Amino acid sequence: MSSRRSRSRQSGSSRITDDQINDLVSKLQQLLPEIRHSQSDKVSAAKILQETCNYIKNLHREVDDLSERLSELLASSDTAQAAIIRNLLMQ
Repeated sequence: MSSRRSRSRQSGSSRITDDQINDLVSKLQQLLPEIRHSQSDKVSAAKILQETCNYIKNLHREVDDLSERLSELLASSDTAQAAIIRNLLMQ
């Protein structure tokens, strides 16, 4: 067996099909608020991937902002309130 043929067989089992890619892109589209309801209008896979990246970046910013706000709240709260908030977060 040639090395080309064995490489093809090895990589063939781990390759993703066009149908699988289309299915994954469709699933991403359903997760994006900005383009979730755009099924009637054809949205390119590139646009969906770009919007997914933007959405994830925005979520990271929101998490960072909320974490900072929570830290400020805990620092400014009295000890009893801070303890209650910490207990709620640990659940």
